[in-house]
Amino acid sequence: MTRDPLVFVHPRGLCESDDVGPGTRVWAWAHVLPGAVVGAGCNICDHAFVEGGVRIGDRVTVKNAVLLFDGVTVEDDVFLGPNVVFTNDVRPRAHVRKGPDELLATTVCTGATIGANSTVVCGSTIGAHALVGAGSVVTRDVPPHALVVGNPARRTGWVCRCGERLGDDLACRACDRRFARAGDDHRAGLVAADAARTGGRP
Repeated sequence: MTRDPLVFVHPRGLCESDDVGPGTRVWAWAHVLPGAVVGAGCNICDHAFVEGGVRIGDRVTVKNAVLLFDGVTVEDDVFLGPNVVFTNDVRPRAHVRKGPDELLATTVCTGATIGANSTVVCGSTIGAHALVGAGSVVTRDVPPHALVVGNPARRTGWVCRCGERLGDDLACRACDRRFARAGDDHRAGLVAADAARTGGRP
């Protein structure tokens, strides 16, 4: 495979993967390993590290010093703030070598945001359009549209697709979208109000 000519790699950046979509930019001192898959229109900022087993969708922003390790999947339109760190082993030992099948996968779903200096413990799924507050430690799944903060991260509210916090009526004052609970389980998250009536997806 030959890298798309519309991929920009800064002279001081290192992109060893050719599976990178057009319009993606890899900036100074960022390192993308062979085998990593990066979609179109992404921004991989200074000092970011993308290991070979990582999958990144389209239009993803990976800010400075983000660390993405094998087993992490980042879907489209995700924002990863500066110094976000992912893990892939809950019981690491320097003298114990583990293969890819022994690592725990993590998924960040479409449109989610993870704030600066957050840590995501492996095995978690961060739901679509969720927002993880800066400095949080994610130790379990985050429902779609949930606002979570703290260590360990806990839900303190709900957010719209546009990022604004929702009121108690689950309506967005900024863009007029309305939402409904996806189910009775507190982990279910939200769906668009129209989707809730028709059984469709958010």
